[in-house]
Amino acid sequence: MLILTRRPGESLYLGENIKLKVLSIQGKQIKLGLEVPEDMSVYREEVYLKIKEQNRLALEASQQDVLAAASLWQEEAKNS
Repeated sequence: MLILTRRPGESLYLGENIKLKVLSIQGKQIKLGLEVPEDMSVYREEVYLKIKEQNRLALEASQQDVLAAASLWQEEAKNS
């Protein structure tokens, strides 16, 4: 993990398209400003982790559906 120190008003760039600026610090809270391309999604970590889990569950269900359909097709082919 790269650790950098920035003061309020200071910025850093991630590549050429993403600018991160420290807007303010109040106690244990830091307010950040992000300039990112319009087509880029930005999520809080807890939301991102929930999305990843939902996608994993959807993929799992999708694979189970495909396997169930394949076994039905095999049964139908045997009965024909």
